[in-house]
Amino acid sequence: MIRRAQPWLGTLVDITVEGAPAHDVVTDAFAEVARLHRLMSFHDEASDIARINRAAPGELVQVDADTWKVLCLARQVTDLSGGTFDIACAPYLVDRRILPAPWSSKEGEYPTARLSAEVFALEGADRVRKLASGWIDVGGIAKGYTVDAAVASLESAGVSGGCVNAGGDLRVFGSMHAPVAVRSPAAPGRAARHIILRGEALATSGSYFSQRSHQARPVSALLDARDGRPLVSTSSASVRAASCAVADALTKVVLATGDCAHPALAAFGASAFLS
Repeated sequence: MIRRAQPWLGTLVDITVEGAPAHDVVTDAFAEVARLHRLMSFHDEASDIARINRAAPGELVQVDADTWKVLCLARQVTDLSGGTFDIACAPYLVDRRILPAPWSSKEGEYPTARLSAEVFALEGADRVRKLASGWIDVGGIAKGYTVDAAVASLESAGVSGGCVNAGGDLRVFGSMHAPVAVRSPAAPGRAARHIILRGEALATSGSYFSQRSHQARPVSALLDARDGRPLVSTSSASVRAASCAVADALTKVVLATGDCAHPALAAFGASAFLS
């Protein structure tokens, strides 16, 4: 068995593979993680996301196929969740100092938070049309997508089983069985429950690490995109799904609504629980 970890995606990415692969497949998987990190970073002015955010209304931006797929899946989740999840929520997060203002903006000169369907349109398989001023942030889905991409890299190299874990958003594949401890929101150093994963993904979202005070009210990195309400719940939401990208996005839907039977879960064949 091989196990390595590297800091990416604002967290620690841990990759475990069974057996002894013939070449350094873990290094290749980390290279894919690094590539996607650079493509979809809100902070990096050269990323696809930053270029979309800088684009003027009407401008067409060519992006990597993976960025386009993330935007497409994000739009799908937005539609199925009734707007509870929406990546065009970035102005809220910048205003609350959760995200830094894009390098090209001036202090306080932030666009209004809009629906993503008003901010951009997807064209072809690698192009994005900016429709109106606005900022997007894919932090609520790209981490899961990157986990899936690392798994795909390992599977294509013939790895029989393993696990990719990005700060608690993880996917187990092949022959591996992985025990997972889900944090207790009331005491993050302890487990609320223990489960075994095989051939599926699990993601968990909670405000216990990102919660802080802003303008005399509690905020966190999580919000309900329908109205921008910050999520500072004492609960966490966990979603099990075939893909980590889906699980990652749907945790925000479940946390915002408190609904473990939300129709968006069934649409993706996912299940959820609150802790």
